[in-house]
Amino acid sequence: MKRVVVTGLGAITPIGNSVESYWSGLINGKSGAAPITRFDASQFKTQFACEVKGFDPLDFMDRKEARKQDLFAQFAMASVKQAFEDSNLNNDTFDPNMGGVIWGSGIGGLTTLEKEISDFATGEGTPRFNPFLIPKMIIDIVPGHISIKYGLKGVNYSVVSACATSTHALGVAFDYIRLGKASFIVTGGSEAAVTTTAIGGFNALRALSTRNDSPETASRPFDQTRDGFVLGEGSGAIILEDLEHARKRGAKIYAELVGTGMTADAYHMTAPHPEGEGATRVMQMALKEAGMTPDAIDYVNVHGTSTPLGDVAEIKAIQNVFGAAANQCNISSTKSMTGHLLGAAGAIESIASILAIKHQAIPPTINHTTFDPAIDNQLNLTLNKAEERTVNAALSNTFGFGGHNSSLIFKKFEE
Repeated sequence: MKRVVVTGLGAITPIGNSVESYWSGLINGKSGAAPITRFDASQFKTQFACEVKGFDPLDFMDRKEARKQDLFAQFAMASVKQAFEDSNLNNDTFDPNMGGVIWGSGIGGLTTLEKEISDFATGEGTPRFNPFLIPKMIIDIVPGHISIKYGLKGVNYSVVSACATSTHALGVAFDYIRLGKASFIVTGGSEAAVTTTAIGGFNALRALSTRNDSPETASRPFDQTRDGFVLGEGSGAIILEDLEHARKRGAKIYAELVGTGMTADAYHMTAPHPEGEGATRVMQMALKEAGMTPDAIDYVNVHGTSTPLGDVAEIKAIQNVFGAAANQCNISSTKSMTGHLLGAAGAIESIASILAIKHQAIPPTINHTTFDPAIDNQLNLTLNKAEERTVNAALSNTFGFGGHNSSLIFKKFEE
């Protein structure tokens, strides 16, 4: 099996539109939540979200290209452009037949679909639809756009598994590369679901926080007063590369991806298994593949959405897997700052885990004020303030509606 390393990163997030500004926001405990600006949310139970701020697609593409893309695709192309520039990959350094794209989104072009249906329903006369409706809406258009722009002719498709989507995408990309089917793969996920449909739908599920009087403190994982997640948007791009390929071109290496896990709860459509059964197995699977024991993990970037059931189940799973070692590692939920990016969550949280290794620091879980008796307060949940510490290995979890679970382990690169 070939070794797989991280050689490029790109990020468009609610707390920064570059990898550097994203990390700065994380380490300084910046909240990305604020009242919704995309539409009038005054009639909804939830009137806030973690929107991307100050994003101009023309900073990353020309106007003609932007018109043909939904916002989720624009976010993707922006983060991928950053990742390519960061990796220093270019046509002189790779075989296009061995470069691929595995990209994910939980929902895809919801903004476009919603607008077209609304225009049709309120219009008169002959129905008129945008000729780009279908390609703007479908999730798999993003890997298509990426392959066209960068001339990548290898594996090319999308992964969809709700909130576990981009973690699954990284896991599958890892397998393609270590089996020698690709020299490098552009992977990650993007989402742009701050729309009336998504807010209305998640409100109907009673999944979102309704803390309208204080949006910036609404995402509060592990806190006894948590009342649901905060919807986020954005994109994370990661370039995974065969170590030998990276060495030949003199690439900088952020970290090594050494273990992946994928399981199903087989329990409930939207709720996690109360004892974290599937989450337990997925972390065990990642550790086994990495050849590591739990005490080797320094940081766990949890799914940690700030829901009453999910946070407790995940902590139970961590304690099931780690035992006494659970008290030795740092745990944090970066969703306390970014909100929940749905299909893009795993990508930006993998980037947070990789940067924790690079910078030897743990981003905090912000907005914690009251301990939940159902969560062991002896655990180091990195509450409210970042911590410096040795980080040689980080584990990142994401779980999705439908009972999808996925985990990744990144390790400090050593020759």
